[in-house]
Amino acid sequence: MFEAIDAHPHAPVAVGIQGPGGYGKSATLQELALIYRRAGVAVRTEPPDAAERVDEDCALLVDDAHLLDEARLRGLCRLVEGRRHRLAIAYRPWPRQSTMVELADALKRDGSPLLLCPFTEEQTATYLAGMYGTRPPAALARYVHAQTAGVPRFVDRLARALPPGEPPAEAPRSAVLRFAAELEDLDDRVRGLLLAVATGQRLSLPVLTALLSADADEVDETVKAARATGLLGPDDRLPPIARHALVALIPATHRVAVCARLAELQMQRGAPVLPLVRTLSGAGVSADSLAAVFEAAGNEALVDEPALAAELFATAAGAGRPTTARHALAAALAGDLDSALRLSDRLIAAPGSPERADGAAVAATALTHRGQAARGAELYRWAGTPSAVAFAAIGYLGAGHLEESDRLLLHAPPPDGPPTLLASAALLMARGVRETIGGSSTAALSALVQASALLEPAGRAALLPDSPAALAALVALHYGEFDIAERVLDRAVAARTGGALMARRHRLMQAWILMVRGRTAAATQSLATVTTEGAPLEARDLLFATALEMGIARRNSDLTALARGWALARDAVVRHPVDLFTLLPVGELAIAAARLGELAALLPYLRDARVLLDRLGSPALWETPLHWSALHAAITAEQPAAAEDHVRALAGLAGHSRYGAALAAAAQTWVEVLRGVVDPEKVEAAARGLYEAGLCWDGARLAGQAAIRTADRRAMTTLLDCARALQGRPAGPRSAGPRSAGQPAGSSTTQAVGTPAEGRLSDREQEVADLVLAGMTYKQIGDRLFISAKTVEHHVARMRQRLGCGSRSELLARLRAMAAQRSAGEPVGVPWPRQPTP
Repeated sequence: MFEAIDAHPHAPVAVGIQGPGGYGKSATLQELALIYRRAGVAVRTEPPDAAERVDEDCALLVDDAHLLDEARLRGLCRLVEGRRHRLAIAYRPWPRQSTMVELADALKRDGSPLLLCPFTEEQTATYLAGMYGTRPPAALARYVHAQTAGVPRFVDRLARALPPGEPPAEAPRSAVLRFAAELEDLDDRVRGLLLAVATGQRLSLPVLTALLSADADEVDETVKAARATGLLGPDDRLPPIARHALVALIPATHRVAVCARLAELQMQRGAPVLPLVRTLSGAGVSADSLAAVFEAAGNEALVDEPALAAELFATAAGAGRPTTARHALAAALAGDLDSALRLSDRLIAAPGSPERADGAAVAATALTHRGQAARGAELYRWAGTPSAVAFAAIGYLGAGHLEESDRLLLHAPPPDGPPTLLASAALLMARGVRETIGGSSTAALSALVQASALLEPAGRAALLPDSPAALAALVALHYGEFDIAERVLDRAVAARTGGALMARRHRLMQAWILMVRGRTAAATQSLATVTTEGAPLEARDLLFATALEMGIARRNSDLTALARGWALARDAVVRHPVDLFTLLPVGELAIAAARLGELAALLPYLRDARVLLDRLGSPALWETPLHWSALHAAITAEQPAAAEDHVRALAGLAGHSRYGAALAAAAQTWVEVLRGVVDPEKVEAAARGLYEAGLCWDGARLAGQAAIRTADRRAMTTLLDCARALQGRPAGPRSAGPRSAGQPAGSSTTQAVGTPAEGRLSDREQEVADLVLAGMTYKQIGDRLFISAKTVEHHVARMRQRLGCGSRSELLARLRAMAAQRSAGEPVGVPWPRQPTP
């Protein structure tokens, strides 16, 4: 168009320019005015009335024709139909009074109107380049285009408020304030429509007719009017900067009124209301007149945001809605057990409340997480629902009350209605746990894994005393099926089974598997994700977390960390009575206590565990790992008689499973090694049996301790190689000849293949150097490398000689410099041996 007019500026022409507000109609007319003035043609912008004569030698450029009165529109129609004038008429697609429609039709007879569109992203970048005088960064161009949807006026506003650099986090306030005038000029219905669109809800015609108090035709006209402003895009969405302006500049009372009315309409249709209620809650709106809306929003938030659901239910309850039971449920799912217990106790204490059973189930769950399995089982039994009865049976088993559990499982009344996913999963869980007591461990594990899979689709909103995945992992750990334990926990974490309440439990169990496999660094990282979340751990989770900390410190030979964590560990044990599902942490803490000379403090809890298992008939699956832990506690505490008792007990349990057989063989071998009887083949077989059972660290430890207790040099070398292999390290170079006089047992052989020259360290010396730099003592290094402290001292002396260092401080400085220069190998401070990947 511009080229044609520039080529023939004196020729008659009639051009229609159509576009919503802000799309560049005025800018287009200004460009045409420049073309005509350069050609010496006078330009007029004031439209004539119906009778006025217009000079044919001038160009008439009219903006906002849609706002003209009847007379002036008739005058323009007359000029267009005469075809003797130079005319360019700009107008919006709405409003369309009849005379405006006639004018648009007349303009179309001479050619299609110029329809203005938003900028493309490339056009936005070009516009910014013209404004800044340089090509803007691509990120800035993308940001401006995304914020404005390419509407030219909005692009100009935002560009003028931004420097030509990196995009900001949000649109500058100066750009937003420039929307004030056009927002003030909006019709009330248009403003209401735009505010409704700004909520992000899908708006059907019935909702809009009720919201705008208009019929279908009037709604259609309102939508057209909103599009014509340029604020509502052709896709009926708001550009982000326009939405920001609406929220920031429209009075809060108007925004809240529209949002509240829309929420009511959405709820009546059964549509989601949570996004609208978020807005209302943020605005501090009273729920007195919207109690049902807040209740509906709480139901929507319960699965994914139980903490928010609890707040919404509390608000609705304050306005008179009966939401106490759901409030307690949401609080429990969010991990707020104090609130859950307070609310559920209120329900239980209300004799006429129809929600007493729901309150009892919530209280039972909270008490179980706090270590009161027996009390929780009583409340579950009183609640009486199918899932509650199954959970009661599990609780009684955990507390050692086998008869009570069997009575519930065998004589439970049939459900009133069809079984839910929760009820079915709970029954499978109860049967699986019962199978561990004198039944088939394989069947038990299968039932629990099936229960976990069954609960996955609806598990996020299921209030659980313990998840089937956690119980399956416990059984798998007691049975030596670590791979199954990992997989079932991974699925539960991905499905978020049990919501926030069970999330920590699952991660703690994952960390436990990493620890017993010897991957202490990974276990530490996994544990940190639980302990750094801020909210205090409940009693059961605290017991597992502290046992993990002590177990990791023990495997890292970190006596300082052991001593530091002992007080918290004692507190965790005191807070949680011993039950069937906490035998693993109790056993781990017993070993740590023995290492610190505090085993007497754990003996009462070990006796409680013994009594519990005796009441259950001494089930082999649960007894085996406890005897293994108690054996090591007795060995560490130098109690040979107690150690022998545990060895005999493990031998009697060896036939239960391959895992039990591996522990029994290793237990017998440990005692023999401590007596100084080292059979290399037997030790290696026992160590590899532990490794194959999943206890990688224990297997390497057994081989290493046997190596440093044998006087047979060949046996020592073989066992050290075995220890390194089980810890994921290749064996060191074999000896090329007999050990030279004065060379310590366990040190590198003299002049073996690969022995370093002066100024370089051997592999073993580099390992010692890394541990020295990590601040470990000679004894700690010896424990880690399965050598004596004297041998470590010998290595340090050889390093000083090899590196030409006259003092220990000089040696440390040289080692730090060498560590900084290494571009490969293990980083300084990460002690050998590297934890293997099972």
